[in-house]
Amino acid sequence: MRLSLGVLLVAVGLLWTLQGLGYVGGSVMSGVTLWAVIGPVVVVAGLALALWRPRPRP
Repeated sequence: MRLSLGVLLVAVGLLWTLQGLGYVGGSVMSGVTLWAVIGPVVVVAGLALALWRPRPRP
């Protein structure tokens, strides 16, 4: 579950980044710098969620 959500967040974050940078058009988000900043933050959160493993309890 955690891996799936992390991968989804990475994909959405990449899309938002590309829209914010103007590479993906057809949206009100296209060319808006805010999404070029929010996108990478969401990508990092998705990677952290997908790769994070809880420590086993002693």
